[in-house]
Amino acid sequence: MTDAALQILASRPASEQDGTYPRPQLIRDRWASLDRKVGFAHDDGLVGVDEGWFARDDVFSREIQLPFPPESEASGVGEKGFHPCVWYRIEVTADDLAAAGHVSGRRLLLRFGAVDHDAMVWVDGTFVGSHVGGQTAFALDVTHALTKGDGGHVITVRAHEDPHDMSLPRGKQDWHEEPHAIWYERTTGIWRSVWLESVPATHLTRLAWRPDVVAGTATCFLELPTRPTTPVTVDVVVAHAGRVLASSTVTVTERASAVTLHLGDSWTMVHDALVWTPSRPTLLDAAVVVHGPDGATDEIASYLGMRDVTITGDALSLTGRPFYLRSVLEQGYWEESHLTPPSVAALREEVELILSLGFNSARIHQKVEDPRFHFWADKLGLTLWGETAATYAFDSVAVSRLSKEWIDLVRDYESHPSIIAWVPFNESWGIDRVADSPAQAAFSRGLADLTRALDPTRPVISNDGWEHTDSDLLTIHDYAWDRELIRARYADGVEALLDSAIAGPRALIADPRQRLDVPVLLTEIGGVRFVPEATEETWGYSTASSQDDYAERIAAILEPIQAAQGVAGFCWTQLTDTLQEANGLCDADRRPKLPAEQLRAIVQGGPPRRS
Repeated sequence: MTDAALQILASRPASEQDGTYPRPQLIRDRWASLDRKVGFAHDDGLVGVDEGWFARDDVFSREIQLPFPPESEASGVGEKGFHPCVWYRIEVTADDLAAAGHVSGRRLLLRFGAVDHDAMVWVDGTFVGSHVGGQTAFALDVTHALTKGDGGHVITVRAHEDPHDMSLPRGKQDWHEEPHAIWYERTTGIWRSVWLESVPATHLTRLAWRPDVVAGTATCFLELPTRPTTPVTVDVVVAHAGRVLASSTVTVTERASAVTLHLGDSWTMVHDALVWTPSRPTLLDAAVVVHGPDGATDEIASYLGMRDVTITGDALSLTGRPFYLRSVLEQGYWEESHLTPPSVAALREEVELILSLGFNSARIHQKVEDPRFHFWADKLGLTLWGETAATYAFDSVAVSRLSKEWIDLVRDYESHPSIIAWVPFNESWGIDRVADSPAQAAFSRGLADLTRALDPTRPVISNDGWEHTDSDLLTIHDYAWDRELIRARYADGVEALLDSAIAGPRALIADPRQRLDVPVLLTEIGGVRFVPEATEETWGYSTASSQDDYAERIAAILEPIQAAQGVAGFCWTQLTDTLQEANGLCDADRRPKLPAEQLRAIVQGGPPRRS
């Protein structure tokens, strides 16, 4: 253990960060945000590459405010039509390089939180790399392209997303010109933060944590840019409240390695104080120091949560305690900024809102949320289901795109203790013939098994809602609103549900190998519309006429579900009104439609089975 590691823990513990750093579990102390007004241009004719836009400034006559998508008002562009290709011109100053801590001999990394969907990047006219995947973060080493010395530099980005390509993982992005049914405005191009970071030649490209609560260990997964030509020494330290719990110094000879830290003989004595639960979301701080052969060090602050997710009979358990899921569907959409939050502060406010309404979980729906949202969920004690945007076609292109993006997402987010389940498919989207197509059924099972190979610590739902093929939790979408119908439907256990018409023409099970001795959860319910003036443009699965009627309709759905002995939890649709979907518990501005304490009492009614 080095003094550098102890200094990180003392001066900048990751669990106490302010939530602004875009990658909250791998923090360096110097970075420079590029979220600002930059040059912008549409390229509807797809001529930009041939015409050399990456080396020109005359085509960027407009400005856009990063990181907001150009379809949003917050971007300053606000053009919602079909513009599949967009370009950005970002000027980098000497002050930016200084803020990132960049000096000669170090490597300058250009980082993107997400660009939808295909990105090409140039620096000072030199091509530095590309990326495919609209929801995943990526970094490019641009050191070799800094041809202008220490002065100003220009980053040029081309982003392309075909709005009519059904093989793209698009989630709720509409392929019609105007939003219809359950689909929303498109999100093209850069939609998460862009920033610079300077690192030594020997540095970490990935850091992940895997806790084992029973054994009292935490395994740290480390990755370097390449296999080192000479052994590299790495210090890893885990602490809580300033007290070191475990440390290890290892010699790394491979590109990827793992270090298992034992939290000490006293683990069983302090177990309850150190485990992560929603009611007490304890985070452990970590410091990782990589010692390069040139004497330079890469010094990183991180954090982890000691918790496990298990299935005990018909119950879902967190760290050995039954956990009754009270979840809400979170679209993560804002009218002014679309899939990008209007501010960094909005991410914390969203978590706080969900908790204030009595929920202990949220299902991030058809999108991957900003890592800083996950930090606040980790910090404040909100569990999450990790989902992804779906494709709407099934072909080899869709299989390839979704699989690659899903792998990257699981690897990027697996360290967050708040995530308690993975959901690669929803309601047979992209696999709409899974019940009679061996290929689609194989994809559903295969992606579920691939998820378990990447992360064996969490349950996986092979197809949320119905037509399960290989799920660890049997999840059902049921928008019934009659109290007695709901009570009767869930009174006799799983076997009675198999031949029911809950999902209309779709069966609950699409593969006879699907286990039935797993917890049953209703992961989409509710959907009650309540707006001052209901119009044909807004909709819900039922409609309330007044606040009293609204409260009664929510209770009529939740009370029999919470009383059902064979149901391990629920997910209410949904947190906020979103465009034409007027079935939120809050309006589009995040204002609850009933007093928060009233909603909280209804949501938390029923069996006291909370962790």
